[in-house]
Amino acid sequence: MKTIEIDEELYQYIASQTQQIGESASQILRRLLLGSADAVVPVTEGSSSTLGKTDATEQPKAASKNQPDDSKQSAKGSVFDRISRQDLQAESSIVGRFLLILSALAKTHPKQFAKVLEIKGRDRQYFGRSDSELLQSGSSTNPKAIPDSDFWVITNSNTTRKKMMLTEAALKLGYSDMEAEQIRDLL
Repeated sequence: MKTIEIDEELYQYIASQTQQIGESASQILRRLLLGSADAVVPVTEGSSSTLGKTDATEQPKAASKNQPDDSKQSAKGSVFDRISRQDLQAESSIVGRFLLILSALAKTHPKQFAKVLEIKGRDRQYFGRSDSELLQSGSSTNPKAIPDSDFWVITNSNTTRKKMMLTEAALKLGYSDMEAEQIRDLL
């Protein structure tokens, strides 16, 4: 798999072309540029293309070191079954989307969600069972209740930190590296 850097405006355009939750950037680009999610573009050796090969040879999910086995997945399915593109678009604030995604994770994995309590910063606790617990871990934490759960999360952190928290939460709940990135990118 090759990596390319793109500017924010182009990234936002690609993300806006998502047709289903969990669709990767490679799938979106393949659909937009080649007209098919399954299309393969052969690239000859020594090609002058700056992208090289397309992502047509994506690794199967089983190859991921953090791929969950069936015993780790909740009987309630995947978080991608709980979050719709419309729900995310309806939520105008980053904090609102952050809480929406965490709520979906908590509902999907109610027995395992307490694992997020292990996610901490150098000086701060990110998740807790109460607002007072989080207020004790630092000033200006702005704790908010995660909807439909017994957990709280700090919200006074930048978007990059929130994305990191989502990624770590997804990995702790048994999602693969690729799925954790997709969950992070929902924000």
